[in-house]
Amino acid sequence: MLEKIVSVDLIEVVENGCIQVRTKTAIKEDGVEITSQFHRHVVVPGADVSAEDAKVQAIAAAIHTPEVIAAYEAAIASQQIAQPK
Repeated sequence: MLEKIVSVDLIEVVENGCIQVRTKTAIKEDGVEITSQFHRHVVVPGADVSAEDAKVQAIAAAIHTPEVIAAYEAAIASQQIAQPK
């Protein structure tokens, strides 16, 4: 029997408050993993996390404070101003 298992297997928080999420998709045959692949995405401070894994939602609720969101948005704005057009 083939089975597809999708799980969040790695969550990292970086200094600016971004949450890096790695999702693993594994294919198992009779309980033995025969292949897997990974997908990564980033959740930035202030982003909608309603569709994220419950663990990611809990981490975002804890670290994405109004201060962290404001600092992240200010850093992004200053980067956009500094880039030549």
